[in-house]
Amino acid sequence: MRIAIDARKLHDYGIGTYVRNLLRHLARQDRESEYVVICRPAHTSSVLQLGENFRAVPTRTPSYSVSEQFVIPAIVGREKPDLFHTPHYVLPPLTRCPSVVTIHDCIHLMFPQYLPNRFAYAYARTFMSAAAHRSARILTVSETSKRDILRFFAVPDDKVTVIPNAIDERFGTAPTEDEVRRVRERYQLSDEFVLYTGNIKPHKNVDRLIEAFHQLREEGFGHLRLLIIGDEISTHPSLRRAVHRWKLHKHVRFLGFVPDQTLAVLYRLAAVFVFPSLYEGFGLPPLEAMASGTPVVTSNVSSLPEVVGDAAVLIDPLDPAAIASGIRQVLTDPALRARLVARGLDRARAFSWEASVRQVRVIYGQVAAERHAD
Repeated sequence: MRIAIDARKLHDYGIGTYVRNLLRHLARQDRESEYVVICRPAHTSSVLQLGENFRAVPTRTPSYSVSEQFVIPAIVGREKPDLFHTPHYVLPPLTRCPSVVTIHDCIHLMFPQYLPNRFAYAYARTFMSAAAHRSARILTVSETSKRDILRFFAVPDDKVTVIPNAIDERFGTAPTEDEVRRVRERYQLSDEFVLYTGNIKPHKNVDRLIEAFHQLREEGFGHLRLLIIGDEISTHPSLRRAVHRWKLHKHVRFLGFVPDQTLAVLYRLAAVFVFPSLYEGFGLPPLEAMASGTPVVTSNVSSLPEVVGDAAVLIDPLDPAAIASGIRQVLTDPALRARLVARGLDRARAFSWEASVRQVRVIYGQVAAERHAD
């Protein structure tokens, strides 16, 4: 079987995590199929390291562009795979090969007010709908996302398969003492801190987290710090204003993106991980924190309760006082903290990229068999 995969987001955050683990575990599990990996020129060597049955096809065409509507179908047409897998919601109409599409969430349709303009909303709606209807199968990462896809696009229930994300192996491995020491020294982490990681787009609700942090400090947690890892704050001036409104500029630190190894250490050093997002297709960071042995406070909405189960403190993300209360419980109740750590480790082990990619391969086989049966 020959399978083409659009891996242009290989080293991105978010979807990039999905693509990296998909390819890594396909390489471990399948030495028989031929994989044609469409990638950025700079990522060719990464693809070739996967194995002899992986072949890189580099292209400079950007994601979410006009040019990809022609370039990607041309590559697929030339390579003549049995199926094509696009790991995001764009499936160019000129693609004639049976296709599998992964739609991670419907965030653009749920919160159109966060998009830059009406054109962006029309683009997302048009291409998500086209991908949902033209693909042979739709993969998604949670039951919540499946319900959203069925509601927005009215496709048959059995066309959509839920295959959850999982965590990278590095989060299950304890860092060395030297690694911990280097991270502490580099970021001057002498005080107890609350950690958030992820992008800081409006639906991530970081402004209310900052307000909740202010409330905690007012209640006597003056030693506490808040570390926010993700986008540079310069791209979201409203958060800078929130920090200054509560006079927290000495106590809230925006670190931007950090290397994966550093992130793994920061998870383990945090007193509590807080993720008050308003909407997630899956919500991987809480699971990563759990695998690192860190107690989690997260939202009681969207897919997050589905992902964390009974292993986190669930809060109303619209209420800063509720966010503050959840953090306070973890910081002041040792028995609760111990339960969350134990349950979190168990919960994280329930998610496996090996098992998830095995399910993806079953879908590949079904789509290829249907093609040859026609």
